[in-house]
Amino acid sequence: MDITPETEDSSAVPFHRRILLWLRGRPVMMRIVLALAALAIIPYALIVLYLIPFIHPVSTLMLRDLVLLRGYDRQWVSIDKISPVLVQSVMMSEDGQYCFHGGVDWAEMRMLVSDTLAGHSTRGGSTIPMQTAKNLFLWNSRSFVRKALELPLAVTADFVWSKRRLMEIYLNIAEWGPGIYGIEAAARHHFKVPASKLSSRQAALLAVSLPNPIDRNAGKPGRGLRRLAAVIERRARSSGEYVRCIYD
Repeated sequence: MDITPETEDSSAVPFHRRILLWLRGRPVMMRIVLALAALAIIPYALIVLYLIPFIHPVSTLMLRDLVLLRGYDRQWVSIDKISPVLVQSVMMSEDGQYCFHGGVDWAEMRMLVSDTLAGHSTRGGSTIPMQTAKNLFLWNSRSFVRKALELPLAVTADFVWSKRRLMEIYLNIAEWGPGIYGIEAAARHHFKVPASKLSSRQAALLAVSLPNPIDRNAGKPGRGLRRLAAVIERRARSSGEYVRCIYD
């Protein structure tokens, strides 16, 4: 009698095991490509997940501090508990067109590329959505590779999240000193007050320290930092038209 072994019912095999078996039969290069594709998709899946208000994202720098056993200080606060003058100051300092672009200020980006190709020194040219995407998913460096990854992430985040939610996430993951993340920890560290009680001068000092929070100490500002803060403080007072997407 011809006895053949029973074949395993594929419907009984767990889905993840079927995937592993399928991958095992693919060429090595294809497996590498598929792994990279899966890795690239993760940030976009997280952007959708971060729509949920009670989820409090962490940045890659915060994860780095955890891995290196440094620890960090971050106290999440909703945007309702952040002084509006801080939001206005950050917007006027970092991204004056925040309410009007779709994640990337393309006019600014074109000028940045032109200046770079011409060999001129340039400033970052990053919008708040771009900085948020970098802080959440990428690394710190001035490279075209990082920018190429950053741009679609910024556009997606700006499309998926409301401007209010995007600003809330940005202000809660931004670095304001070694191991100091988020506006609540920054306000308490530098000025001994909660984020809701920041004055216009304190808010301006925190805003202008953002490009380089390690060297720019908002709590102990030098003459140059105080001068920049005075400019941002004046702009914040007349920023009503520019912040409607947050408060209207």
